[in-house]
Amino acid sequence: MPGIDPNGDRQTLERRIAGDLRALTVESERIAQAFATANNLSANDFRALLYVLVAEESGTPLTPGQLGRQLGLSAAAITYLVERMISSGHLRREPHPTDRRKVILRYADHGMRVAEAFFTPLAEHTGVALSGLSDTDLVAAHRTLVALAGAMRAFGTELVGSAAGAAPGRPRHRTDSGRLDGR
Repeated sequence: MPGIDPNGDRQTLERRIAGDLRALTVESERIAQAFATANNLSANDFRALLYVLVAEESGTPLTPGQLGRQLGLSAAAITYLVERMISSGHLRREPHPTDRRKVILRYADHGMRVAEAFFTPLAEHTGVALSGLSDTDLVAAHRTLVALAGAMRAFGTELVGSAAGAAPGRPRHRTDSGRLDGR
């Protein structure tokens, strides 16, 4: 691969991978904004669709309450968002498979068609970009991405678990006004 010395030091390679991940995130955000704009979606609407899709793909569909917690929204706000996404044809509710008191959120047929129409050209570009890589390289890339997603998930859990304003693992101090401050 151009620009990468396979015999280089690990720390440099990890920094390059982190930089590549940031670049991928920037491009992903740009494409997400274009999709949201093209479909009259807010940033939270798009994030909700993404969370529902990821949950569906992992075999653990979300309830509205779980989606609300992931988005950091109140019960009233997530109810409004879900109702809006159902009315626009992006999402649908289904009975929870094991708890009749709950519902789960799924992509609606219309929502899936809209997403496929928009993202199929990206899939084609991805196929071309990956066509020169061996299966061994793709397996290694997949393992790397799974490891990075796991690291980000763990850090995100730490952030949610830490008190507001304090960085994970950092002590909090009282300010002169008595409020806790994460320095």
